[in-house]
Amino acid sequence: MAQKPSIPKGTRDFSPAEMMRRNYIFDTIRGVFRTFGYAPLETPAMETLSTLLGKYGDEGDKLLFKILNSGDYAAGLSDEEVRQAAKISEKGLRYDLTVPFARYVVQHQGDIALPFKRYQIQPVWRADRPQKGRYREFYQCDVDVIGSRSLLNEAELIDIVARVFRALGIRVVLRMNNRKILYGIAEAIGHADKMMDITVAIDKLEKIGLDNVKAELRERGLDDEAIGKLQPILELSGSNDEKLNRLTDVIGCSETGLKGVAEMRTIFDYVSRMEIDLPIELDLSLARGLNYYTGAIFEVKALDYAIGSICGGGRYDDLTGIFGMPNTSGVGISFGADRIYDVMCGLNLFPEELNCSTQVLFVNLGPEEESASIRLIASLRDAGIATEIYPEAAKMKKQMEYANRRGVPCVAIIGSDELARRTVTLKEMRTGEQREVAFEELIEYFR
Repeated sequence: MAQKPSIPKGTRDFSPAEMMRRNYIFDTIRGVFRTFGYAPLETPAMETLSTLLGKYGDEGDKLLFKILNSGDYAAGLSDEEVRQAAKISEKGLRYDLTVPFARYVVQHQGDIALPFKRYQIQPVWRADRPQKGRYREFYQCDVDVIGSRSLLNEAELIDIVARVFRALGIRVVLRMNNRKILYGIAEAIGHADKMMDITVAIDKLEKIGLDNVKAELRERGLDDEAIGKLQPILELSGSNDEKLNRLTDVIGCSETGLKGVAEMRTIFDYVSRMEIDLPIELDLSLARGLNYYTGAIFEVKALDYAIGSICGGGRYDDLTGIFGMPNTSGVGISFGADRIYDVMCGLNLFPEELNCSTQVLFVNLGPEEESASIRLIASLRDAGIATEIYPEAAKMKKQMEYANRRGVPCVAIIGSDELARRTVTLKEMRTGEQREVAFEELIEYFR
């Protein structure tokens, strides 16, 4: 019995039509990155586990896909011996693009100039439970600058966000917070030692609700008094400036917290001076659970489509220190191409011309007609017009059905009459409209 073809859960095939749409997203994002002076970079799909482990928090470590050593490594071992083998897995699929980027910077520090600006568009893998908008294999489009502490970098990243989503036609809101502010809040409620526990819990606020977050905080060792102090902070309302003023009063006892407030004021001032057209909301419940963030953090949500964040990132002050290059601060954001794709499909935002890779299809009506078509096709392709010919001299009905199934917008017909007049009959498939165009005018017609 033949094996039923399948792919692993949480992964997908992409048809030609889907790939044209995905490439439209990648090309749009890549184009914006380049206008800000970022250069492309790629790293391997797998990294050593020592590179990956301990960088994403306990929950992130559980989602790493680990790779078994070479296939014959376990030859001759019992199942129990395999399970207990200390070096059965020494590599893992990359969880994100930021940690491999930090590893690259340290490994190649003699070859790069700081600040180093790079963008990277590659797949990442997470052993997560597949669900709508959440996949085990998905693409990230990262842009990072490392080797500079200037908050102008944060403002430029916000500008990149605004330009990318404006170009894609997606209305978004950018939510921001600062990990220093979160530490100041933890200090203000008397639990600076539980900073990570607090951030992991409140990062789930939107997903599980306030009551469940409170329950998780209790499980993580916070008493009701501390939780009571935390709740009104998370529920602060008003303008960004009003929230920062209120925060200054609440966490004034924390030097780190006040530094975070000052950083946010500087970033918002840059945004105002750069006249960036993007709604930005200071959201004190935003924590982003990754361990390596130390300053401003970002998260972008679509306003017209219900899905999780479609872009996120933040400042990390010493990610490279883990690899032996301390005090090298960086900041970056990551665009989730797969979720952006889902949003654009849901809102019907893709240009119609992306539905087909071919602009014009020549029908094949016989040897002489085919010969004339081939010469015209070459000139159209030289002019950058995507053109093809049906490979056999089949019945007209079959060829027109093929054009319809492919979604080709225009069919070119050269029959014996057209051949005698040196013309092509062009049929617009959407409207059924036909017109006759001279051979020498064909390129200009499609331009």
